[in-house]
Amino acid sequence: MKLEKHTATSRGYANHGWLQATHSFSFANYYNPSRMQFGALRVLNDDLIAPSMGFSTHPHKDMEIITIPLKGELKHKDNMANDWLFVKPNEVQVMSAGTGVFHSEVNGSSNEHLSLFQIWIVPNKNGVTPRYDQKFFPSEERKNKQQIVVSSFDDENGGLKIHQDALISRIDVDKDKEFVYHLKSQHHGVYLMNIAGNISVENDNLNSRDAIAIYETNSFNIKANEYSELLMIEVPLKGQ
Repeated sequence: MKLEKHTATSRGYANHGWLQATHSFSFANYYNPSRMQFGALRVLNDDLIAPSMGFSTHPHKDMEIITIPLKGELKHKDNMANDWLFVKPNEVQVMSAGTGVFHSEVNGSSNEHLSLFQIWIVPNKNGVTPRYDQKFFPSEERKNKQQIVVSSFDDENGGLKIHQDALISRIDVDKDKEFVYHLKSQHHGVYLMNIAGNISVENDNLNSRDAIAIYETNSFNIKANEYSELLMIEVPLKGQ
């Protein structure tokens, strides 16, 4: 088993006034040659967006884009006939950019900041027809158990689908509870983000917004030292 811990303070950070963006991997003006991506996981941005502000219409191509709101409400508009859809906490949004898509993402509230994770995963096929989907995932269904929110089209579960053999899941763990994560494949790795709380992964301790890359193993153990909320992104490593 190999473990690479990334503390919250080691991430890239940019303050644009209306947007405070924290980058787990190289993005925009943040460049770190040792943090380009983790296998097929290219982007994990931790964004805080000011009221009524957001990203104006812009393009994407050949990328699987997943957005997970944590607090506040996101408004989405695109050129696939989706006109200002709301995406709220406990919902997940996926967009396969494929041959090309234009979209806007803004804070739907005029008085509350929007906190979200934006994830980009490199697809296993290019040139697909662009698509959009979103789904509500009840928080009680991840209480001390894994809740799959995104997976590949080949997986028969309730998660939203993307064009990659990946698995995104959440779990909220009570203090002193333990959980064993089993990887789909020995050729995969897991990038675990501790959203909030304090946990131990094997011998590594993670505080809020600390992350750890785990690979060359079939499973690993998580223990919650206090109530903790976790995000786990399992992806093919592609020579990691």
